[in-house]
Amino acid sequence: MLNKTKSFPSQAGLNKETKLTLASPRRVTFYSRPSGQADRAQLEQSLFGRDFVVMRIALSALLICVASIAPLSATDSNPKSEEIYSAWLKMYDLRFAEAHRTLERWQEDHPNDSLGPVSDAAGYLFSELTRLGVLESQLFVDDNRFKNRKTLNPDAQVKASFIKRIGQADRLADLALQKSEADPRALFVKTLTHGLRADYVALVDGHGLKALSYTRTGRVYANRLLAVDPQAFDAYLAPGVENYLLSLKPVAVRLFLRLTGSETDREKGLEELRKTADEGYYLEPFAKLLLGVAVLRDNQKHKARQVLTELHNRFPRNQLYAVELDHLVATDQ
Repeated sequence: MLNKTKSFPSQAGLNKETKLTLASPRRVTFYSRPSGQADRAQLEQSLFGRDFVVMRIALSALLICVASIAPLSATDSNPKSEEIYSAWLKMYDLRFAEAHRTLERWQEDHPNDSLGPVSDAAGYLFSELTRLGVLESQLFVDDNRFKNRKTLNPDAQVKASFIKRIGQADRLADLALQKSEADPRALFVKTLTHGLRADYVALVDGHGLKALSYTRTGRVYANRLLAVDPQAFDAYLAPGVENYLLSLKPVAVRLFLRLTGSETDREKGLEELRKTADEGYYLEPFAKLLLGVAVLRDNQKHKARQVLTELHNRFPRNQLYAVELDHLVATDQ
């Protein structure tokens, strides 16, 4: 079990030593074994009703909890897995080879689970974005710089691996949804596959309109997941990204986007990103990175410095945060 100390209101974040804007860890509660039948029933209710974010929700002794941080079996529809979570931790620290090895071992034991391949796809995407320098914050703070950035040269092998894993995850999630339209894990995976596709198409290929299509579809799956489990805070990332990033477009463009079914509410988007940043699990670091971009766009350098400092302390191998901190210092002088 990963060591988690509380520094944000959520239990879902990564292991940290300081209060982070990109994470929201939780303390794990252990239970002693009861001696009587009544105590045993109470224990089972507690274990199966333990919510991973802010409260414990007991559904019943026969139902699987919606959000537990305990290890999951291959047939469990719960979106959470500690092994998968540990792989995401490695990705955020740019330890992609280690993350892929962790996911490879997990998938050998869970060959029919869509969460493994979609996480592997995220690893390929993050590594490519890092190699291409796409995550540099100034690209998102300065609209002209992003629009006029140089043409990227994607790695064909990485792209092929990304597409393969995304396709595998989609097929497995679709099979699960055929059995149950309310399968939380499958809905979460479908949200991820569309979000990851949107990121690759927009940030690597430079096809913004095509990315919008993936984004809208991902929002549909995110809303379905939230209807099943309102505490699935990772699901707020998809609509949050859509609302916030599209709200930055000119008025005429926003009107057109709304006519096509996109959402462009800036404040709603920021609130949704905060929910993932404060209460999320796999995606809370990414949500907080986007919130860091938001405060940079608003020229709130002090808040941005806090975000980046905490991220740097948390992920020391990720030099992106150190570079961004140096940039902030340089601009203050």
